[in-house]
Amino acid sequence: MAHPAAPRPTLPDATVPPAPRPARRRPLLHPGGLLLGTALGALAMTPSLIPRTGFVQGLVCGVMLAAGYFVGVVLGLLVRPLVRRTGRRLNGAAWVLLTVVVLVVWAVAGFLGFRWQADQAGLLGVAAPRAIDWLLAFPVALGVLVVLLLLVRGVRALPRWPRRVVGVAVVLVVVLPGISLAGVPGVNPARSVLDRAFTAQNEGVFGGATQPADPLRSGSPASLVSWESLGRGGRTFVTTTPSPADLARASGHPALDPIRVYVGLGASADARERAQLAVRELARTGAFSRPVIGVVTSTGTGFADAEAVNALELAWGGDTALVSSQYSLLPSGLSFLLDGDRVREAGTTMFDAVRAAVDALPPGSPRPQVVVFGESLGSLGSQAAFPTVEAVRSRADGALWNGPPNSSDLWHGLVARRDPGGPEIRPVVEGGRTVRFGGGSATPLLTTTPPAPWPDPRAVYLQHPSDPVVWWSWDLLWSRSDWLAQPRGEDVLPSVRWYPLVTFWQLAMDMIRAQTVPFGHGHNYGPESLDAWMDVVPPPGWTPADTARVHAVQQVPDPTR
Repeated sequence: MAHPAAPRPTLPDATVPPAPRPARRRPLLHPGGLLLGTALGALAMTPSLIPRTGFVQGLVCGVMLAAGYFVGVVLGLLVRPLVRRTGRRLNGAAWVLLTVVVLVVWAVAGFLGFRWQADQAGLLGVAAPRAIDWLLAFPVALGVLVVLLLLVRGVRALPRWPRRVVGVAVVLVVVLPGISLAGVPGVNPARSVLDRAFTAQNEGVFGGATQPADPLRSGSPASLVSWESLGRGGRTFVTTTPSPADLARASGHPALDPIRVYVGLGASADARERAQLAVRELARTGAFSRPVIGVVTSTGTGFADAEAVNALELAWGGDTALVSSQYSLLPSGLSFLLDGDRVREAGTTMFDAVRAAVDALPPGSPRPQVVVFGESLGSLGSQAAFPTVEAVRSRADGALWNGPPNSSDLWHGLVARRDPGGPEIRPVVEGGRTVRFGGGSATPLLTTTPPAPWPDPRAVYLQHPSDPVVWWSWDLLWSRSDWLAQPRGEDVLPSVRWYPLVTFWQLAMDMIRAQTVPFGHGHNYGPESLDAWMDVVPPPGWTPADTARVHAVQQVPDPTR
């Protein structure tokens, strides 16, 4: 009996694809990005120079969190081939551990940050943040990261051509400001766009200023420059002189009408033409017969610190002439980044023109003392007229520079070659022969610190240890400045440290709020300018009692004005 043939084994159908493996769900956040972002965000909780509110702290931490996250993602892409070869991925337990670590780090950093901000607020004499306000830092920081992540992922989800258009737009947004910040002469595309955007703002007035009738003011009917051409800052400059009563009370003798000359961009777009027109205005007003001419380099849109320039007029009883000009339409923050060439040109051309006019006075005739002043960006421009301290000695009769930006060439050179052993926040140069550095509690001590003769001409830098305008620099991205390696100043916490990228960003945000703290701190110099002026160019026979009298007038000005 024949056995039936064994069934032949069936072969798999080659046309039938194998069942797909279940897709591995991608995590919502990248682990490397989360770790590095948490590290940078937590470091951003450390103190800097200006106390921060919860909202501002959230912005500071949020940008650092996002920066660290994206750097972590890029590093993860670089090591992805190695991870694939090992076949290892984070499992559920590892993600739980990572989450716990992140939450603990943020909790500790937030608690310490709150303590640091309270200590810093007390040091600068401002209100400490409340705990409920401080907690706002966490959702704000998270919100910054989420918004940036959604933007990036939204762009990646676009079809090819829209994605390329967005890429080109991003490149332009990055490249144009980059070219502008590079400082190439005559090439500043971002500034050209912004100039047009801020033109309308230049047409307004500040504080209800009206055209002066006084012929000793630019913009008056007798002036060579029109009221309309002065710009917003110029109209403020010529209309904010101290009252005759305050001038008399402060100086202790009958007052004269102070001279104020100003030339705006509306008169000429050329810096040399503006300087020559200003000299003609000085001659028209009789400024060259006054004992002091102050060449003031303005900031940003043309404003000059009123308290500093008024102090000189108060001490001299109005027997002064002040001259300034406009070089930009941009607000101070943008001007700080984009107007380095224009402010240097404005400061140099104006001083050179006034100096040449004084030097050309007939032999034997009285010659006014020519002093210079600038604050913040104006300080940078004013210093540009003097490549060396020898130029200050030979060409100027005195100088006062408040809150000089770190990029100021003269300041930077003097600080770099300070006498051995001197701290960067309060350097001594050539034994204090010409230039001295004050600010805060050190300002009234300039004539005795250092204890050496201080012949004329004298130059003073006022710089607070807590002024971020003075201490912020691009170098903070990758290197520690000397002031962060030395004992901190009297209004800076000892716990302030340098961290790559983080400190740079902290001080950049500090600059925005540098004038929100009381006088004597941050970028707020106020009454200190009077003390410095009286060291630089005091009236004959001036005494400390006279300075105290002017301070009293500054604190209680004429109520009828």
